[in-house]
Amino acid sequence: MSARGNFSSKLGFILAAAGSAVGLGNIWGFPYEVGQGGGAAFVIIYLIFCFILCYPVMVTEIAIGRKTQKNPVGAFNALGYKKWNFVGKLGLFSGVLILSFYNVIAGWAFGYIFEMVAGNFGIADQFGDYITNVFKVGAYGLVFMAVTAYVVSKGVSGGIEKAARLLMPTLIIMILIIVGYVMTLPNAIDGLKFYLIPDFSKLTPSVVYNAMGQAFFSLSLGMGALITYGSYVGKSDNIISSAAFITLTDVGIAFLAGLMIFPLIGFMSGGTMEGAGRGPGLIFVTLPQIFGEIGGTLGIATGTLFFVLLCFAALTSTVSLLEVPISYVVDEWKIKRTRASWLVALFIFIIGIPSLIGNGYSEFFSTSFTTYKDGGTDTDFLSFVAALANDTILPLGGCIIAFFAAHIWKKHNLDEELSNGAPGYKGSFIQKYLNFAIGYFAPIVLISVFILTVLFKFFGIQLI
Repeated sequence: MSARGNFSSKLGFILAAAGSAVGLGNIWGFPYEVGQGGGAAFVIIYLIFCFILCYPVMVTEIAIGRKTQKNPVGAFNALGYKKWNFVGKLGLFSGVLILSFYNVIAGWAFGYIFEMVAGNFGIADQFGDYITNVFKVGAYGLVFMAVTAYVVSKGVSGGIEKAARLLMPTLIIMILIIVGYVMTLPNAIDGLKFYLIPDFSKLTPSVVYNAMGQAFFSLSLGMGALITYGSYVGKSDNIISSAAFITLTDVGIAFLAGLMIFPLIGFMSGGTMEGAGRGPGLIFVTLPQIFGEIGGTLGIATGTLFFVLLCFAALTSTVSLLEVPISYVVDEWKIKRTRASWLVALFIFIIGIPSLIGNGYSEFFSTSFTTYKDGGTDTDFLSFVAALANDTILPLGGCIIAFFAAHIWKKHNLDEELSNGAPGYKGSFIQKYLNFAIGYFAPIVLISVFILTVLFKFFGIQLI
């Protein structure tokens, strides 16, 4: 057993890593991206990218972590490529930035639990006032960050794994309960048709680009989280199958989220599906209105359960996001985990204050996290941080990690690590595909995405 801690079982690792991937990006981001992307055709492209592009990068990150038993920065040092540890530092930086604004949104969701319990469905009409009440939503965010810090402070098996074993099954059960109920609502079938029957005439280069971006972000790639989790995996564990289960769990929960959301929109819109692509407002504005339409005790129960679910999903991600800098501080600075957890959590909460007070309600909901600069009009600070960390740094980090593994560390070393716990890996089709994807496909696609994103989000130049 490593002094740093290890996952106690393969299942524990899969649940924790899947929890890292599952979060607001699945329950919130995926449905509105599907809505904006025209429905089922987006879903198909998203699923394809998850497996042909994201899965190889995931396998690579986990392998680097397990090989070195180090944090994202220390991993490159341990491999003997200290000059390349800037990749780990980039991931560390992006993870801290993401958690700084992610916690703000998680705080909104946490506060909505109390609004739903009180039957205050009118919060949807006062959402601008709600999120600009800095002290109220700031307190919710502080509580959420404290819970995250507490889980991480308890260590890998006693905190992260233990929480994942509780949160992930509970999350799935809650989704299934809501899915079962919404299927009984009038016009739910229209939502299902929109979600499950593809109209490929709606596919555009922009939709494909967005589907790829959603896949990459939802699987927590490019930020060092999976290098970190991989460092707690035993040498006998099969990374190939574990990564497949993690990917399947992530896309499965995203798919279930769609089954939960789109029948509700079908009910609210009378079958027209108007508002399906509303953006972030879908969760915090449209859905409370729907719960109000359901009304009474049933509306309160459904609304409360939904936002509890959203907070559970957010917590599985905030834990993994916080673990990345914690592993770095513990490994490199030799600070005890408990102290590091609380100090780093407080630091990240503080740097998230600009996102808390500068979220720009109207601009935030009109841009839907898609542009920082569009025609010279700057958006709010929260959207800027999201555009910088999520949409820009992550694909760049993923690109460099893939290039490093294939061309600097070399494919045969990656193959050697992956063969531990997977005796049939060498010579298999999956080995040949992973070598191709990591060597050529992933770096080319991800650097292209990075360039397009910079041009669009920061210079207002839209090429697709």
